[in-house]
Amino acid sequence: MPRRPSRCYTRIDGPPYTRVEYIHGSPPSKIRIYEMGNASRNYTLRADLVIDEACQVTDGALEALRVAASRHLTNSFGRDGFYLKIRPKPFHIIRERRMLAFAGADRLQDGMRKAFGKPSARAARVKEGEVICSVWVDDSPKAVEAVKKALYVGARKLPRPSHIEFTRGESLTLK
Repeated sequence: MPRRPSRCYTRIDGPPYTRVEYIHGSPPSKIRIYEMGNASRNYTLRADLVIDEACQVTDGALEALRVAASRHLTNSFGRDGFYLKIRPKPFHIIRERRMLAFAGADRLQDGMRKAFGKPSARAARVKEGEVICSVWVDDSPKAVEAVKKALYVGARKLPRPSHIEFTRGESLTLK
């Protein structure tokens, strides 16, 4: 059976389910690379993608954000002209109770009564105002527009609205 859409898992309800040593068959995280670009340079502009509502962001959404943003940034600055960092880590394990969906299936299952579910995916629980993604580049008008476009495209992958905050300064730390 395919996974349900990400919007089914965005609401935070119940305590986090994170103890991997007790969860058999927990899925691995889809996101493998959290930091991309050149970390050895000093940059003068940092752009943060900040989420506006508390929610759960699946690992697939974080990976889609990383791929979309890095593609736009690579086209604009090259491989060594930027530094991108994904902040939240998907520790929460999402459980799913699989339901049969064909004729006569109602006689074969008991519905969702006392359903606990099997591990199906991972998600990061984020709070309102938390930074999802940060991009460091050298400050120029063209760079600001390119970073805005890259983070706008990446923000479309998130389940809740977000905004971009800019910080300017000499040799910003990569934290």
